[in-house]
Amino acid sequence: MMLETFAPYRSSEFQVKFATSAWERSQAHALRRAVFCEEQQIFEGDDRDAIDDHAIPIVALSMLGIAADQLVGTVRIHQAEPGLWWGSRLAVHPDFRKIGALGATLIKLAVSSANAIGCHTFLANVQVQNGLLFRRLHWDVIEEFEVYGKPHLRMKADLAYYPPCATPEAGFIALSRKAA
Repeated sequence: MMLETFAPYRSSEFQVKFATSAWERSQAHALRRAVFCEEQQIFEGDDRDAIDDHAIPIVALSMLGIAADQLVGTVRIHQAEPGLWWGSRLAVHPDFRKIGALGATLIKLAVSSANAIGCHTFLANVQVQNGLLFRRLHWDVIEEFEVYGKPHLRMKADLAYYPPCATPEAGFIALSRKAA
């Protein structure tokens, strides 16, 4: 008789790509609501805004072989004016936050895909606790300020470290550290 319980299976391979289906977009919004409304209580009810009308959602999917199992991360990008791109609403499911490659790969695809379509400046308003991750990924702090009652950093990506990605619908594969 076996008395020990098994830990739930966690994929070690993830695909980070543009959201190309309705379920990916729906689950991306659900994850954002869970993180920004329920967990962090930054927004009440929903975090959607006018940017969602023209933003490009990017998703991280845990993979079982070649099939997507679960949406575990998201970010959105949008062009505010010709060549000026913004990233926002970076969220990773709590069960997958210790997989350092997920947030970094979402950021990499966000900047690299914008770089492929004429980006000359890529900015983000980053919660202070995430500033170190962005600095490690070659972002510079432009200013510190408060938004939604929380300290943020306006940061700018060094585009030299983000080669253009012409196939964002396929995106990148991210491996957890255990599998790498």
